[in-house]
Amino acid sequence: MSAHSVLDVGCGTGQLLRRARQCGHAGRLVGLDPAPGMVNQARKWPGIEWMLGDLGSVRYDQEFELVVMTGHVFQVFLEDDELRTTLAAVRSALTDHGRFSFETRHPGARAWERWTRDKVVEDTDPAREVVRRWCEVETPVDGDLVRFTQTFASPRWDQPQLSRSTLRFLDVDAVASFLTGAGLAIERQYGDWDESPLTDTSPEIITIARRA
Repeated sequence: MSAHSVLDVGCGTGQLLRRARQCGHAGRLVGLDPAPGMVNQARKWPGIEWMLGDLGSVRYDQEFELVVMTGHVFQVFLEDDELRTTLAAVRSALTDHGRFSFETRHPGARAWERWTRDKVVEDTDPAREVVRRWCEVETPVDGDLVRFTQTFASPRWDQPQLSRSTLRFLDVDAVASFLTGAGLAIERQYGDWDESPLTDTSPEIITIARRA
């Protein structure tokens, strides 16, 4: 990570910035997340600015050489106005030569069709107990919005825990339109993490943008 100043929007527990610091990043690192539980976990690691909030409540003025959204955070902005506000704030946060990097799942790959109950994933919780999780999508899918329920189950629990979520799957043209409207210009795009070309069925839309 060569940028001297980095803002991670939707940083979660801060794994990306912690890793950057562990690998020798000596500049300014700022993690921003609206979930108190996530930020409280992140604050266990000093030397990084952990902020509770979002770009609608916390403003920056040309302070960062790099702004990132990882973990498909871009997809949680469900309303047009919410996304416009966020992207305008990203532009405001960037230095003149700064870059904005993010990814969103490509709707052409229709990833949600593989989020089914038979695709069970097993994780280990902090108590080293196995937690099983799976997804079930609400059908029919409503335009670019995909609503789904994640179920978490463990032998230690009396009953499974449910988490309902909605993600927005914008296509390539829509992504470009929102960026342009916010005064951002696309510099590069890829279809996957191996930097393969972006196609109609790529799994990802990985974008690097700058101030227009």
